[in-house]
Amino acid sequence: MILLPGKPYPLGATVRDGGINFAVFSAHATSIQLCLFEKPDDVEDCESFLLTERSGPIWHGFLKGASPDTLYGYRVDGPFEPNSGHRFNRHKLLLDPYAKKLGRDAVWNDALLGYSEQDDTSFNDLNSAPYAALARVVKSTSVQNFDTRLDTLWKDTVIYETHVKGISMLHPDVDPSLRGTYLGLCSDPILKHLKSLGVTAVQLQPVHLKMSEKHLLDAGLINYWGYSPINYFIPEPSYASKPDQAIAEFQTMVKTLHREGIEVILDVVYNHTAEGNRFGPTLSFRGFDNASYYRKHTIEPRYLEDFTGTGNTLDASHPMVLRLIADSLRYWVTEMGVDGFRFDLATSLVREDNTVDMQASFLTLLQQDPVLNAVKLIAEPWDLGPDGYQVGSFPSPWVEWNGKYRDTVRRFWKDDLGQTGDFATRLAGSSDLFGKRRPNSSVNFVTAHDGFTLSDLVSYENKHNEANLEENRDGHEPNFSRNWGAEGPTNDPQILKRREKVKKALLSSMMLSQGVPMLLGGDELGRTQQGNNNAYCQDNELTWYHWDLDDKKREWLQTCRDLIAFRKAHPTFFRRHFLNGGKDDSNTVQGIWWHPEGRRIEQHEWHDAALSVFGLILPGNRLDDLDAGGAALIDDTFLVVFNPTIHSAPITLPTWGLSWTACELFCAPSASPAGTQIAVESHSVAVFRSDEHP
Repeated sequence: MILLPGKPYPLGATVRDGGINFAVFSAHATSIQLCLFEKPDDVEDCESFLLTERSGPIWHGFLKGASPDTLYGYRVDGPFEPNSGHRFNRHKLLLDPYAKKLGRDAVWNDALLGYSEQDDTSFNDLNSAPYAALARVVKSTSVQNFDTRLDTLWKDTVIYETHVKGISMLHPDVDPSLRGTYLGLCSDPILKHLKSLGVTAVQLQPVHLKMSEKHLLDAGLINYWGYSPINYFIPEPSYASKPDQAIAEFQTMVKTLHREGIEVILDVVYNHTAEGNRFGPTLSFRGFDNASYYRKHTIEPRYLEDFTGTGNTLDASHPMVLRLIADSLRYWVTEMGVDGFRFDLATSLVREDNTVDMQASFLTLLQQDPVLNAVKLIAEPWDLGPDGYQVGSFPSPWVEWNGKYRDTVRRFWKDDLGQTGDFATRLAGSSDLFGKRRPNSSVNFVTAHDGFTLSDLVSYENKHNEANLEENRDGHEPNFSRNWGAEGPTNDPQILKRREKVKKALLSSMMLSQGVPMLLGGDELGRTQQGNNNAYCQDNELTWYHWDLDDKKREWLQTCRDLIAFRKAHPTFFRRHFLNGGKDDSNTVQGIWWHPEGRRIEQHEWHDAALSVFGLILPGNRLDDLDAGGAALIDDTFLVVFNPTIHSAPITLPTWGLSWTACELFCAPSASPAGTQIAVESHSVAVFRSDEHP
């Protein structure tokens, strides 16, 4: 084989007539060596080539005679000057940041460290080649055709957050060889479940190539959630039934879900990598150019800024890091077919000079990109840095995880005093946060992967993370949970009944709120993590979904299906504009907050701690939306009543129309004359319907 000059773009390894073009970025390296391997278990390269061509910060070469499926890695030399932020080490074999396929996974060994003797300024000359990850050249990833997209409108979207492995690992009807895989997720039993549930999108926890932290492996654990990426193009091979077919299996999963009308959203972690802080391994980015890829401490560049809690933060303000992120996103859309992204700790991506800036280069790039501005973009709008909590701040077309919604709804239903006004605001779409946008800018959730499951939320008042082997110090607090009389499992029928009522009230609130609802996968099955609110390292039956349902769990599953179906059947619960409590420009009443005494709630009464039971009237005539044919949508008029207290409570029905009919899904079906007083059960949401409009 002969190394010719080649081209600087595209980055990565690209198969061309007669060979392969290799191109990598490093602004501060002094030399880069391309290393080829014959077999995955080789402990040393069989041949190497020095990349002598350089176009700016891009090093490149065309290897004439190289064939597809070539195994390769890089050695990069340059200054080892930790106090200046440079940690080059030619003894470390590095994974190409633009690799599309894994040829061999990394194995933890001290040789992966760039330093020695617990001193990050010392130099480690151990050869990491026997333990480092290898990339494999891919001839083409365009196996599937994704020209046709679902493009489900936000107002019609119901998100289901799930882990690829956990959802199918214990399902008895999934082929054992497919359990825990991409193909398991799109197998007939799982598809049937998702379709019957009524969700329109699955939001997958990270599927980028990951690497578990050494302390977890030493403790017999792994990073199950996958928020430890080491490459942003390679689909995690352990989620494939045949690891060397991970690309094709992922594409098949997307194609199959699309065929059933279900979009695929990826949870992506562009805020940090598995290389950790200065004591972490040298696997890829650190070895190519630590000073460019990561945010350095402004005064002491030896240290990395840590806005993520993981030891490092990618510098998304750097042009080449920004390009890496954009190229990765476009790859997953155009080649892998995904429909959108949820950005983990998204605030870290909009820091310019470490200051939060909602006109940051990252946002500008996505707004003008013709591929990326057409997909769903969801921000987790916080990080751990200064001014990191940015709920409501991201610009259109972004939508955001609404952490304030989660906390307020939890506190309201555990009957904390003084939550009623804030709960009403969240119910109506959080106009205080998203008032310059639309209600569907808010992704509403009461549970997510990070925290208690829904069943645990009503069963535990304290986290129980002992299985993580961190002496229960880890995990988010406060949880705003309540056990309703006993910590954890109980046989007390009264406690069990109350827990089920509160679960239904929490989920009902979410499905009847303006905004985009997100259901945590497994909540519909009554899934418990036994009080663990940070099960990131539990790849076992604690986190996997259990499908052996008793009568009570089957009844609960049906309730979840019915709640989603009810929401989707009534456009009054997913309006395009905020409720204003009065009239809109077309003189149509949009929403009326209803006092139990049978009148409108006055503004000053929202601050009254005694107001806990209240209602919301949603007139259904001339909704602020159009159907596919352009006609105005019409719905019934609904009165929704919320009672978070431990006692039943009276409320007087509105006086217009002849009667109000209770909806069977929420309370005993009956018709009550307008203006009469009725009792609403404790810990419940009651919904009444009228054909008459105010």
